[in-house]
Amino acid sequence: MAETTRTDTPDELRRTLGLTDAVVIGLGSMIGAGIFTALAPAARAAGSGVLVGLVIAASVAYCNATSSARLAARYPASGGTYVYGRERLGEFWGYLAGWCFVVGKTASCAAMALTVGVYAWPGHAHAVAVAAVVALTAVNYRGVQKSALTTRVVVAIVLAVLAAVVVAALTTGSPDVARLEFGSGISVFGVLQSAGLLFFAFAGYARIATLGEEVRDPARTIPRAIPLALGITVLVYVAVVVAALMVVGPQDLSRASAPLSQVVRSAGAEWLEPVVRVGAVVAAVGSLLALILGVSRTTLAMARDRHLPAVLAAVHPRFGVPHRAEVAVGVVVAVLAATTDVRAAIGFSSFGVLIYYAIANVCAWTLPATEGRPMRVIPAVGVIGCSTLACTLPSASMLAGALVVFVGAVIYAVRRGHAPRGSAGHP
Repeated sequence: MAETTRTDTPDELRRTLGLTDAVVIGLGSMIGAGIFTALAPAARAAGSGVLVGLVIAASVAYCNATSSARLAARYPASGGTYVYGRERLGEFWGYLAGWCFVVGKTASCAAMALTVGVYAWPGHAHAVAVAAVVALTAVNYRGVQKSALTTRVVVAIVLAVLAAVVVAALTTGSPDVARLEFGSGISVFGVLQSAGLLFFAFAGYARIATLGEEVRDPARTIPRAIPLALGITVLVYVAVVVAALMVVGPQDLSRASAPLSQVVRSAGAEWLEPVVRVGAVVAAVGSLLALILGVSRTTLAMARDRHLPAVLAAVHPRFGVPHRAEVAVGVVVAVLAATTDVRAAIGFSSFGVLIYYAIANVCAWTLPATEGRPMRVIPAVGVIGCSTLACTLPSASMLAGALVVFVGAVIYAVRRGHAPRGSAGHP
């Protein structure tokens, strides 16, 4: 399929986002509920080696972000790796990337919605989760500019809460540098597993790429916005993890159901605990907002190519958003939020996300130097890193993820088998 900007179609999305908006959307996608939830299981897997796991996760994220940025500049259309895979590797790989993204990130949406429910009203977590999905779908329906404004507010609140946690931990608590030292029993597998868990807290920078059709001057804006958002996120996470380890220690941190609440309690700043709870809710809302935004755009791109029902390709004439795709995604997420468990949703989504980024790195490898190819080592490390982290996931998550990928491949084969001759996958 030849590259196109769709400038002559009424279904083109509006380019209204600048660099600041793109960075904020990236921050809202990454600095979310992941840091409030992934820290404890990561510490359980690696102890104080969680810091090494954080570095590994950040390194893989950097490779993925760089590959995604170069590809987004070359193909500035909604869909992210779905578009890149189709253009660089062929229709099947683009479809597979889109399938993994939509399925995996839909599960992530459910996990974020359930996080809102668990923190806001534990006794009615599922009902609150469904209400959050309905409300945020309505926000996205009204237009991406309003989504960007909401995300800006969310990011400011979450950064303030995390800063308060770090300051309280290092000033009112009893920080001990010795707690950062590696203890016995730390294994390479444990560190890699912690990296895989912490990667969940990073996976969001591609949201900027999926908005490629709504960013002004995408060839310049996207390659700048993705590394900026990732760099800020890494600095924030390092500060939080170091403060948590120095005050709580890896063992107590690993047992905490709400790790950052445990940090402020151990620091003697109990008054901050309600603030942390509110911050977790706001962070989950921010992540959910950006996730619904990204999934609906990939759904739009796949529907345009008839890999999903064509009715989902419509763009609202007034608000300039893929309104039917957003409603469809919202309905599916609401059903999942009402029926699933947050831990199962997170584990299931991780496999799909890592496959998605692995395909993105392979696509970046195929770019010629004249089209902005990154140094070869970057996509190579990205592919190896994604594959390795996927293999550290719990066996149930790997099994479920592999099954979903297989089902997606079967659906593609069946659809191709029934497509009219000469349709090339676009019946």
